[in-house]
Amino acid sequence: MTLTHDPLWPRAGAWPAVDDGRWDAVLLGVPAFRTSLSPTGAHATPAAVREALRRYSPTLLGPPPVDLNEVLRVADAGDVDEPDGPAGEASVRAAVRALRERTDLVVALGGDNSLTYAVTRGAGAAGLITIDAHFDLRDGVSNGSPVRRLVEDGLDPRRIVQLGIADFANSAHYARRAAGLGITVVTVDDLRRRGAADVAAEALEIAGADGGAVHLDIDVDVCDRSVAPGCPASVPGGLAAWELRALVRAVAADARVHSADIAEVDATADALDGRTVRLAALCVLELLAGKAVGR
Repeated sequence: MTLTHDPLWPRAGAWPAVDDGRWDAVLLGVPAFRTSLSPTGAHATPAAVREALRRYSPTLLGPPPVDLNEVLRVADAGDVDEPDGPAGEASVRAAVRALRERTDLVVALGGDNSLTYAVTRGAGAAGLITIDAHFDLRDGVSNGSPVRRLVEDGLDPRRIVQLGIADFANSAHYARRAAGLGITVVTVDDLRRRGAADVAAEALEIAGADGGAVHLDIDVDVCDRSVAPGCPASVPGGLAAWELRALVRAVAADARVHSADIAEVDATADALDGRTVRLAALCVLELLAGKAVGR
């Protein structure tokens, strides 16, 4: 990718490696893919998202305009090597746990949705908000099971909120499982009717009860397939790109959100214009924007 250079138009990304200092946000690549229910090249996505970030400016227009690189200290911790399987998940948990000691926000770049389990555990989150078309309550160990696994490990399901759950993308069995567990579900239709601000406020009140730390899972396949063709499970009729971005920023603005992941983008299956990876990169910037405006 060849980009023009303009000293008056700084680019996002290319953040420094983590050192012993304190950071406002740290990126961590978690290229999980081996347990995906559908064939995926999601392990190629962290690198693709880092490259796509360079296409964007770190500037919020305001007014007044704010350069995120001037108000936030952002670092990049590289990738977790071989994050799949029990040993890989242990490495992810350890990496996230260590980073949480030095940053207000860990942003995990997936990878398929299986990373949500290890990242949430490593972050020590007491509540979970998913932006996802799917419940992820399947049996077994896969990208369709992280929410169920977290509940079985002790995460209170009454502090789980799932936003964007879609018709024709789930089974009645798993819908009943979510209801039986006491998970709060906001369908994609309800989300559109109510708007990002209202839905985010309710989700944070539930997941962040008593001030507990919250993990945000951003599964890009919640979006309409026209804007997310690189997500194997995206369907026509999902969220618009602007709706996802608004929701991410609204949730990230809350101080209780200490970790997030961006999942289910297969960079090797994207459209020629890279629109899905670019949307994932914008979600990174929306997370940072939320932290900046939430101060």
